[in-house]
Amino acid sequence: MLRQEISTSYQELSEDVEHIAEHPELVEEGEEEDEDQEDTSSAILPDSESGTSSPSVHFSKTCLKNVFSVILLFIYLLLMAVAVFLVYQTITDFREKLKHPVMSVSYKEVPLYDAPGIALYPGKAQLLSCKHHYYDHIPPLINPGQPGEIECTTQRINYTDPFTNQTMKHALIVQGPRDVKKRELVFLQFHLNETDQDFSAIDYLLFSSFQEFLNSPDKAEFMKDCESSYSSWKFSGGFRTWVKMSLVKTKEEDGSETVEFKQETSVVNYIDQRHKPASDQLFFVVFEWKDPFIQKVQDIVTANPWNMIALLCGIFLALFKATDFAKLSVKWMIKIRRRHLKRSQAMNHIT
Repeated sequence: MLRQEISTSYQELSEDVEHIAEHPELVEEGEEEDEDQEDTSSAILPDSESGTSSPSVHFSKTCLKNVFSVILLFIYLLLMAVAVFLVYQTITDFREKLKHPVMSVSYKEVPLYDAPGIALYPGKAQLLSCKHHYYDHIPPLINPGQPGEIECTTQRINYTDPFTNQTMKHALIVQGPRDVKKRELVFLQFHLNETDQDFSAIDYLLFSSFQEFLNSPDKAEFMKDCESSYSSWKFSGGFRTWVKMSLVKTKEEDGSETVEFKQETSVVNYIDQRHKPASDQLFFVVFEWKDPFIQKVQDIVTANPWNMIALLCGIFLALFKATDFAKLSVKWMIKIRRRHLKRSQAMNHIT
């Protein structure tokens, strides 16, 4: 009877060997199977010297391993969920940044400006003098209210109002200052003999290039476009108005560039010291560059596609690693379960 049981055990072992030969993928786990066989043999035939090992100890270790594997599996599933959320959030942020670019402001220093055009609308007022001065030094007026020297490059142009197309406008175009290092300025003096208004003022506007005005084949149309694009200001009679200009270039979404003037204006009262005070009105205005910096404004997209691609690659790599670990954990749990079943069967055979 004992021989029959031994032959039955050998037959089961031979069937296990044939099963491993039929499944070569189990060869990679040969070392672990050897350890399992040692554990099984020790569980089947306990050492007489130790005598302390019992099936309950092996069962508790197996249970702890299973619990630990389940915990690890849930942790990696949680990490995978966080990675998926990060992918979604990254793509959403990138799309939002594409829709809402950030305004970037930079400054470019130049030694010379392109001479701007100063369009004045004096009405009934008369230009008495126009001079270029340097280093902010304007000498005292010798004969205020009397015609003087006109050293500026000027042109007169008539065109229809771009907003009404009925009113004829008379503009005096003056070449503005260029040399910002020498603090070049333009000083103009006007005289108005009589006025039927309670206050007197002269309108003016600034455009980017006086040379473009000279080269324009249709100067009237050029001035209509300037009046439609640029803002207009005023300077009053009886005061000396000091205008300091700064240039702002804005790059549009279509690649075109628009130019805008910003100005700081200071007004000083003029004390008329003429011997015979008259009812005529005097106008004084100074145009000067504020600083040698041209302000450039453009919209930039803060989202960098390469950073997003690198982040997505890292997230997807973590996803693949987590999936691989979860798969290995499941295989390991299945293998532990099979070992436990084999041990229980072996114990049943012995009993």
